[in-house]
Amino acid sequence: MAMTMTQKILAAHAGLDEVAAGQLILADVDLVLGNDITSPVAIAEYEKLGKNEVFDREKVAMVMDHFAPNKDIKAAGQCKMCRDFCGRMDITNFYDVGSMGVEHALLPERGLVVSGDVVIGADSHTCTYGALGAFSTGVGSTDMACGMATGKAWFKVPSAIRFELTGKLGKYVSGKDVILHIIGKIGVDGALYKSMEFCGEGLHTLSVSDRLCMANMAIEAGAKNGIFEVDDKTLAYIREAGGKEPKVYTADPDAVYDETYTIDLSTIRPTVAFPHLPENTHTVDEIDEVKIDQVVIGSCTNGRLEDLQIAADILKGKKVCKGVRAIVIPATQKIYLQAMEQGLLKIFIEAGAVVSTPTCGPCLGGHMGILAEGERAVATTNRNFVGRMGHPKSEVYLASPAVAAASAIAGKICAPEEVL
Repeated sequence: MAMTMTQKILAAHAGLDEVAAGQLILADVDLVLGNDITSPVAIAEYEKLGKNEVFDREKVAMVMDHFAPNKDIKAAGQCKMCRDFCGRMDITNFYDVGSMGVEHALLPERGLVVSGDVVIGADSHTCTYGALGAFSTGVGSTDMACGMATGKAWFKVPSAIRFELTGKLGKYVSGKDVILHIIGKIGVDGALYKSMEFCGEGLHTLSVSDRLCMANMAIEAGAKNGIFEVDDKTLAYIREAGGKEPKVYTADPDAVYDETYTIDLSTIRPTVAFPHLPENTHTVDEIDEVKIDQVVIGSCTNGRLEDLQIAADILKGKKVCKGVRAIVIPATQKIYLQAMEQGLLKIFIEAGAVVSTPTCGPCLGGHMGILAEGERAVATTNRNFVGRMGHPKSEVYLASPAVAAASAIAGKICAPEEVL
Protein backbone atom coordinates (compact mmCIF):
# COMPACT_ATOMS: atom_id res chain seq x y z
CA MET A 1 0.00 0.00 0.00
CA ALA A 2 1.34 3.45 -0.92
CA MET A 3 1.82 5.76 2.05
CA THR A 4 2.58 9.41 2.80
CA MET A 5 5.53 10.51 4.94
CA THR A 6 3.37 10.73 8.05
CA GLN A 7 1.79 7.34 7.45
CA LYS A 8 5.20 5.68 7.06
CA ILE A 9 6.46 7.18 10.33
CA LEU A 10 3.34 6.09 12.20
CA ALA A 11 3.45 2.59 10.72
CA ALA A 12 7.06 2.14 11.82
CA HIS A 13 6.30 3.31 15.35
CA ALA A 14 3.25 1.05 15.57
CA GLY A 15 5.27 -1.97 14.43
CA LEU A 16 3.12 -2.35 11.30
CA ASP A 17 4.07 -2.80 7.66
CA GLU A 18 1.44 -0.32 6.56
CA VAL A 19 -1.34 1.91 7.84
CA ALA A 20 -4.26 3.63 6.14
CA ALA A 21 -6.05 6.91 6.73
CA GLY A 22 -8.65 6.56 9.48
CA GLN A 23 -6.99 3.55 11.08
CA LEU A 24 -6.59 3.58 14.88
CA ILE A 25 -3.11 2.62 16.06
CA LEU A 26 -1.07 2.46 19.25
CA ALA A 27 2.41 3.85 18.54
CA ASP A 28 5.65 4.29 20.44
CA VAL A 29 6.70 7.89 21.04
CA ASP A 30 10.20 9.30 21.01
CA LEU A 31 9.46 12.36 23.13
CA VAL A 32 6.71 13.60 25.46
CA LEU A 33 6.58 17.36 26.03
CA GLY A 34 4.85 19.60 28.53
CA ASN A 35 5.10 23.19 29.75
CA ASP A 36 4.32 25.03 32.96
CA ILE A 37 0.62 25.40 32.11
CA THR A 38 -0.16 21.92 30.77
CA SER A 39 2.23 19.78 32.80
CA PRO A 40 0.62 20.32 36.23
CA VAL A 41 -2.64 18.80 34.92
CA ALA A 42 -0.68 15.89 33.41
CA ILE A 43 1.26 15.38 36.64
CA ALA A 44 -1.96 15.20 38.65
CA GLU A 45 -3.32 12.56 36.25
CA TYR A 46 -0.01 10.69 36.20
CA GLU A 47 0.03 10.41 39.99
CA LYS A 48 -3.40 8.73 39.88
CA LEU A 49 -1.71 5.87 38.00
CA GLY A 50 0.48 5.07 40.99
CA LYS A 51 3.67 5.01 38.92
CA ASN A 52 7.08 5.59 40.51
CA GLU A 53 9.00 6.40 37.35
CA VAL A 54 8.39 7.61 33.80
CA PHE A 55 8.87 5.25 30.85
CA ASP A 56 12.20 6.89 29.95
CA ARG A 57 13.66 9.87 31.81
CA GLU A 58 15.54 10.90 28.62
CA LYS A 59 12.33 11.04 26.57
CA VAL A 60 10.25 13.39 28.70
CA ALA A 61 10.80 17.15 28.43
CA MET A 62 9.28 19.96 30.50
CA VAL A 63 9.88 23.59 29.64
CA MET A 64 8.93 26.46 31.96
CA ASP A 65 8.21 28.99 29.22
CA HIS A 66 4.66 30.34 29.47
CA PHE A 67 4.57 32.16 32.82
CA ALA A 68 8.25 32.00 33.76
CA PRO A 69 9.97 33.86 35.29
CA ASN A 70 6.89 33.48 37.48
CA LYS A 71 4.41 36.29 36.93
CA ASP A 72 2.33 35.64 40.07
CA ILE A 73 1.82 33.25 42.97
CA LYS A 74 -0.27 30.79 40.97
CA ALA A 75 2.35 30.62 38.22
CA ALA A 76 5.04 30.06 40.86
CA GLY A 77 3.05 27.13 42.24
CA GLN A 78 2.65 25.57 38.81
CA CYS A 79 6.36 25.79 38.09
CA LYS A 80 7.21 24.40 41.52
CA MET A 81 4.94 21.41 40.88
CA CYS A 82 6.78 20.70 37.62
CA ARG A 83 10.18 21.28 39.23
CA ASP A 84 9.43 18.88 42.09
CA PHE A 85 8.04 16.21 39.75
CA CYS A 86 11.04 16.34 37.43
CA GLY A 87 13.33 16.14 40.45
CA ARG A 88 11.56 13.03 41.76
CA MET A 89 11.52 11.39 38.34
CA ASP A 90 15.08 12.45 37.53
CA ILE A 91 13.94 13.98 34.23
CA THR A 92 16.97 14.88 32.12
CA ASN A 93 15.33 17.50 29.93
CA PHE A 94 13.84 19.90 32.45
CA TYR A 95 14.33 23.53 31.43
CA ASP A 96 13.81 26.28 33.98
CA VAL A 97 14.76 29.96 34.16
CA GLY A 98 18.31 30.39 32.91
CA SER A 99 18.23 27.36 30.61
CA MET A 100 14.72 27.46 29.23
CA GLY A 101 13.43 29.00 26.03
CA VAL A 102 10.16 28.96 24.14
CA GLU A 103 9.61 25.20 23.96
CA HIS A 104 9.18 24.78 20.22
CA ALA A 105 12.34 26.74 19.51
CA LEU A 106 14.30 25.11 22.33
CA LEU A 107 13.76 21.42 21.56
CA PRO A 108 15.04 21.51 17.95
CA GLU A 109 17.94 23.73 19.04
CA ARG A 110 18.91 21.16 21.69
CA GLY A 111 18.79 18.28 19.21
CA LEU A 112 15.91 16.58 21.04
CA VAL A 113 13.88 16.02 17.85
CA VAL A 114 15.12 14.52 14.58
CA SER A 115 13.66 13.27 11.32
CA GLY A 116 11.49 10.17 11.68
CA ASP A 117 10.56 10.78 15.33
CA VAL A 118 7.07 10.65 16.82
CA VAL A 119 6.57 13.48 19.31
CA ILE A 120 3.54 14.34 21.41
CA GLY A 121 3.22 17.50 23.44
CA ALA A 122 0.59 19.04 25.65
CA ASP A 123 0.66 22.19 23.55
CA SER A 124 -1.15 22.66 20.25
CA HIS A 125 1.92 23.98 18.43
CA THR A 126 3.89 20.78 18.99
CA CYS A 127 3.35 20.29 15.26
CA THR A 128 6.43 22.55 14.81
CA TYR A 129 8.83 19.60 14.60
CA GLY A 130 7.40 18.45 11.29
CA ALA A 131 9.82 21.00 9.82
CA LEU A 132 12.55 18.44 10.56
CA GLY A 133 10.66 15.52 9.02
CA ALA A 134 9.18 14.25 12.30
CA PHE A 135 5.56 13.41 13.07
CA SER A 136 4.65 15.71 15.94
CA THR A 137 1.28 16.75 17.25
CA GLY A 138 -0.41 18.35 20.20
CA VAL A 139 -2.33 16.25 22.74
CA GLY A 140 -4.29 16.82 25.92
CA SER A 141 -2.68 16.72 29.34
CA THR A 142 -4.24 13.29 30.07
CA ASP A 143 -2.60 11.87 26.94
CA MET A 144 0.65 13.46 28.08
CA ALA A 145 0.30 11.68 31.42
CA CYS A 146 -0.26 8.32 29.72
CA GLY A 147 2.63 9.02 27.36
CA MET A 148 4.97 9.67 30.29
CA ALA A 149 3.84 6.44 31.94
CA THR A 150 3.83 4.10 28.94
CA GLY A 151 5.83 5.69 26.12
CA LYS A 152 2.88 5.12 23.82
CA ALA A 153 -0.04 7.07 22.38
CA TRP A 154 -3.16 6.31 20.38
CA PHE A 155 -3.58 7.95 16.97
CA LYS A 156 -6.08 7.97 14.18
CA VAL A 157 -3.93 7.91 11.05
CA PRO A 158 -4.54 11.16 9.13
CA SER A 159 -5.11 11.56 5.43
CA ALA A 160 -2.98 14.24 3.77
CA ILE A 161 -2.91 17.38 1.66
CA ARG A 162 0.13 17.92 -0.55
CA PHE A 163 1.66 21.37 -0.99
CA GLU A 164 4.01 21.54 -3.97
CA LEU A 165 6.27 24.56 -3.51
CA THR A 166 7.85 26.23 -6.53
CA GLY A 167 9.85 29.42 -7.10
CA LYS A 168 11.72 31.48 -4.52
CA LEU A 169 10.64 34.07 -1.94
CA GLY A 170 11.27 37.75 -2.60
CA LYS A 171 13.11 40.15 -0.27
CA TYR A 172 11.46 40.59 3.13
CA VAL A 173 9.03 37.73 2.40
CA SER A 174 9.31 34.73 4.72
CA GLY A 175 7.80 31.42 5.74
CA LYS A 176 5.32 33.35 7.90
CA ASP A 177 3.90 34.98 4.78
CA VAL A 178 3.70 31.61 3.04
CA ILE A 179 1.76 29.89 5.79
CA LEU A 180 -0.57 32.88 6.25
CA HIS A 181 -1.16 32.82 2.49
CA ILE A 182 -2.00 29.10 2.66
CA ILE A 183 -4.32 29.45 5.67
CA GLY A 184 -6.03 32.38 3.95
CA LYS A 185 -6.52 30.12 0.93
CA ILE A 186 -7.82 26.95 2.61
CA GLY A 187 -9.28 28.35 5.86
CA VAL A 188 -8.84 27.49 9.53
CA ASP A 189 -10.55 24.13 8.99
CA GLY A 190 -9.14 23.47 5.53
CA ALA A 191 -6.84 20.71 6.76
CA LEU A 192 -8.96 19.43 9.64
CA TYR A 193 -7.26 16.35 11.17
CA LYS A 194 -5.09 15.99 8.08
CA SER A 195 -1.37 16.00 7.48
CA MET A 196 -0.05 19.03 5.58
CA GLU A 197 2.92 17.68 3.59
CA PHE A 198 5.30 20.18 2.00
CA CYS A 199 7.51 19.24 -0.93
CA GLY A 200 8.81 20.53 -4.27
CA GLU A 201 11.83 22.42 -5.56
CA GLY A 202 10.74 25.61 -3.83
CA LEU A 203 11.07 23.89 -0.46
CA HIS A 204 14.85 23.79 -0.82
CA THR A 205 14.98 27.62 -1.00
CA LEU A 206 13.32 27.92 2.42
CA SER A 207 15.47 28.17 5.54
CA VAL A 208 14.91 25.79 8.44
CA SER A 209 13.52 28.77 10.37
CA ASP A 210 10.96 29.33 7.59
CA ARG A 211 9.96 25.68 7.79
CA LEU A 212 9.69 25.65 11.60
CA CYS A 213 7.36 28.65 11.38
CA MET A 214 5.20 27.03 8.71
CA ALA A 215 4.94 23.65 10.46
CA ASN A 216 4.12 25.46 13.71
CA MET A 217 1.03 27.05 12.16
CA ALA A 218 -0.32 23.86 10.56
CA ILE A 219 -2.66 23.62 13.54
CA GLU A 220 -4.12 27.02 12.55
CA ALA A 221 -5.50 25.30 9.45
CA GLY A 222 -6.90 22.53 11.69
CA ALA A 223 -4.19 20.04 10.70
CA LYS A 224 -3.11 17.07 12.77
CA ASN A 225 0.45 17.84 11.74
CA GLY A 226 2.60 19.60 9.20
CA ILE A 227 5.65 17.86 7.75
CA PHE A 228 8.44 18.77 5.32
CA GLU A 229 10.49 16.56 3.04
CA VAL A 230 13.95 16.06 4.52
CA ASP A 231 16.81 17.60 2.54
CA ASP A 232 20.44 18.62 3.10
CA LYS A 233 19.39 21.73 5.06
CA THR A 234 17.39 19.57 7.47
CA LEU A 235 20.23 17.13 8.03
CA ALA A 236 22.79 19.91 8.47
CA TYR A 237 20.57 21.55 11.12
CA ILE A 238 20.17 18.25 12.99
CA ARG A 239 23.93 17.60 12.91
CA GLU A 240 24.69 21.09 14.22
CA ALA A 241 22.15 20.63 17.04
CA GLY A 242 23.83 17.38 18.05
CA GLY A 243 20.75 15.24 17.58
CA LYS A 244 20.74 11.47 17.30
CA GLU A 245 20.94 9.79 13.91
CA PRO A 246 17.80 10.75 11.97
CA LYS A 247 15.65 8.32 10.01
CA VAL A 248 14.38 9.74 6.74
CA TYR A 249 10.99 8.75 5.35
CA THR A 250 9.75 9.79 1.92
CA ALA A 251 6.25 9.60 0.54
CA ASP A 252 5.60 6.92 -2.06
CA PRO A 253 5.24 8.32 -5.60
CA ASP A 254 1.68 6.99 -5.74
CA ALA A 255 0.69 8.04 -2.22
CA VAL A 256 -2.92 9.22 -2.01
CA TYR A 257 -3.66 12.87 -1.14
CA ASP A 258 -7.04 14.41 -0.55
CA GLU A 259 -5.91 17.52 -2.41
CA THR A 260 -2.79 18.97 -3.98
CA TYR A 261 -1.95 22.69 -4.08
CA THR A 262 0.86 24.30 -6.04
CA ILE A 263 2.29 27.37 -4.28
CA ASP A 264 4.58 29.65 -6.32
CA LEU A 265 6.73 31.30 -3.65
CA SER A 266 7.80 34.10 -5.98
CA THR A 267 4.23 35.45 -6.14
CA ILE A 268 3.72 35.76 -2.38
CA ARG A 269 3.68 39.23 -0.85
CA PRO A 270 4.02 40.15 2.85
CA THR A 271 0.75 38.98 4.38
CA VAL A 272 -1.14 39.98 7.52
CA ALA A 273 -3.91 38.05 9.29
CA PHE A 274 -6.55 40.47 10.59
CA PRO A 275 -8.68 39.81 13.70
CA HIS A 276 -9.96 37.45 14.76
CA LEU A 277 -8.84 34.42 12.74
CA PRO A 278 -5.57 33.43 11.02
CA GLU A 279 -7.55 32.89 7.80
CA ASN A 280 -8.57 36.56 7.61
CA THR A 281 -5.56 37.48 5.49
CA HIS A 282 -4.63 40.50 3.39
CA THR A 283 -1.39 41.38 1.64
CA VAL A 284 0.23 44.64 2.68
CA ASP A 285 -0.75 46.05 -0.72
CA GLU A 286 -4.43 45.67 0.16
CA ILE A 287 -4.34 47.32 3.59
CA ASP A 288 -5.65 50.81 4.27
CA GLU A 289 -4.32 52.71 7.29
CA VAL A 290 -4.47 50.57 10.45
CA LYS A 291 -2.88 52.38 13.39
CA ILE A 292 -1.34 50.25 16.13
CA ASP A 293 -0.37 50.50 19.80
CA GLN A 294 2.04 47.59 20.19
CA VAL A 295 4.40 45.31 18.28
CA VAL A 296 5.63 41.92 19.52
CA ILE A 297 8.52 40.22 17.73
CA GLY A 298 9.17 36.72 19.11
CA SER A 299 7.29 33.49 20.02
CA CYS A 300 7.67 29.88 18.87
CA THR A 301 6.73 31.09 15.39
CA ASN A 302 9.21 33.92 14.88
CA GLY A 303 11.66 34.35 17.75
CA ARG A 304 14.66 32.70 16.08
CA LEU A 305 17.94 34.41 15.24
CA GLU A 306 17.01 34.81 11.58
CA ASP A 307 13.82 36.60 12.62
CA LEU A 308 15.69 38.99 14.90
CA GLN A 309 18.26 39.69 12.20
CA ILE A 310 15.53 40.70 9.76
CA ALA A 311 13.83 42.94 12.33
CA ALA A 312 17.14 44.57 13.26
CA ASP A 313 17.97 45.17 9.60
CA ILE A 314 14.79 47.25 9.30
CA LEU A 315 15.01 48.99 12.69
CA LYS A 316 18.70 49.93 12.46
CA GLY A 317 19.16 53.67 12.68
CA LYS A 318 15.42 54.27 13.05
CA LYS A 319 13.04 54.88 15.93
CA VAL A 320 9.89 53.15 17.09
CA CYS A 321 6.95 55.48 16.46
CA LYS A 322 5.90 57.59 19.44
CA GLY A 323 2.96 55.93 21.18
CA VAL A 324 3.93 52.41 20.03
CA ARG A 325 5.34 49.83 22.44
CA ALA A 326 7.80 47.46 20.73
CA ILE A 327 8.66 44.22 22.55
CA VAL A 328 11.37 41.88 21.24
CA ILE A 329 11.59 38.37 22.71
CA PRO A 330 14.45 36.06 21.65
CA ALA A 331 13.07 32.53 21.74
CA THR A 332 15.94 30.90 23.67
CA GLN A 333 18.92 31.84 25.79
CA LYS A 334 21.25 30.80 22.95
CA ILE A 335 19.42 33.07 20.51
CA TYR A 336 19.50 35.89 23.08
CA LEU A 337 23.27 35.48 23.40
CA GLN A 338 23.80 35.33 19.64
CA ALA A 339 21.67 38.44 19.18
CA MET A 340 23.73 40.22 21.83
CA GLU A 341 27.03 39.19 20.24
CA GLN A 342 25.84 40.38 16.83
CA GLY A 343 24.78 43.75 18.18
CA LEU A 344 21.09 43.19 17.49
CA LEU A 345 19.98 43.99 21.03
CA LYS A 346 21.76 47.34 20.82
CA ILE A 347 19.86 48.12 17.62
CA PHE A 348 16.53 47.24 19.26
CA ILE A 349 17.19 49.27 22.39
CA GLU A 350 18.49 52.29 20.49
CA ALA A 351 15.35 52.15 18.33
CA GLY A 352 13.22 52.37 21.48
CA ALA A 353 12.21 48.72 21.83
CA VAL A 354 12.40 46.61 24.97
CA VAL A 355 14.12 43.19 24.94
CA SER A 356 12.73 40.41 27.13
CA THR A 357 14.01 37.14 28.53
CA PRO A 358 12.67 34.17 26.53
CA THR A 359 8.97 33.64 27.26
CA CYS A 360 5.67 32.82 25.58
CA GLY A 361 4.14 35.57 27.76
CA PRO A 362 2.25 37.97 25.48
CA CYS A 363 1.30 35.37 22.85
CA LEU A 364 -1.35 33.83 25.07
CA GLY A 365 -2.19 36.97 27.02
CA GLY A 366 -0.10 35.86 29.99
CA HIS A 367 2.35 38.69 30.68
CA MET A 368 5.01 40.90 29.07
CA GLY A 369 2.64 42.76 26.76
CA ILE A 370 -1.07 42.48 27.61
CA LEU A 371 -3.43 44.63 25.55
CA ALA A 372 -6.03 46.97 27.05
CA GLU A 373 -9.51 47.51 25.65
CA GLY A 374 -9.43 48.97 22.16
CA GLU A 375 -5.69 48.45 21.61
CA ARG A 376 -4.19 46.92 18.50
CA ALA A 377 -1.00 44.89 18.19
CA VAL A 378 1.01 43.57 15.29
CA ALA A 379 2.54 40.30 16.49
CA THR A 380 4.75 37.63 14.97
CA THR A 381 2.82 35.07 17.01
CA ASN A 382 0.56 32.38 15.59
CA ARG A 383 -2.94 33.01 16.87
CA ASN A 384 -5.21 36.06 16.98
CA PHE A 385 -8.49 34.83 18.48
CA VAL A 386 -10.72 37.18 20.49
CA GLY A 387 -8.92 38.12 23.70
CA ARG A 388 -5.83 36.13 22.77
CA MET A 389 -3.41 38.85 23.87
CA GLY A 390 -5.48 40.58 26.50
CA HIS A 391 -8.82 42.40 26.57
CA PRO A 392 -11.64 40.80 24.52
CA LYS A 393 -12.03 44.12 22.72
CA SER A 394 -8.37 44.34 21.71
CA GLU A 395 -7.11 43.26 18.28
CA VAL A 396 -4.12 41.17 17.15
CA TYR A 397 -2.73 41.29 13.61
CA LEU A 398 -0.41 38.41 12.73
CA ALA A 399 2.60 39.23 10.56
CA SER A 400 6.24 38.44 9.81
CA PRO A 401 9.16 40.04 11.68
CA ALA A 402 9.80 42.29 8.67
CA VAL A 403 6.25 43.66 8.63
CA ALA A 404 6.20 43.93 12.44
CA ALA A 405 9.43 45.93 12.52
CA ALA A 406 8.29 48.23 9.72
CA SER A 407 4.95 48.75 11.44
CA ALA A 408 6.69 49.65 14.71
CA ILE A 409 8.49 52.46 12.88
CA ALA A 410 5.44 53.68 10.96
CA GLY A 411 2.95 53.38 13.82
CA LYS A 412 0.63 51.56 11.45
CA ILE A 413 0.66 48.32 9.48
CA CYS A 414 2.93 48.76 6.49
CA ALA A 415 5.27 46.97 4.10
CA PRO A 416 9.02 46.96 4.90
CA GLU A 417 9.87 48.97 1.79
CA GLU A 418 7.71 51.85 3.05
CA VAL A 419 10.18 52.65 5.87
CA LEU A 420 13.46 51.83 4.11
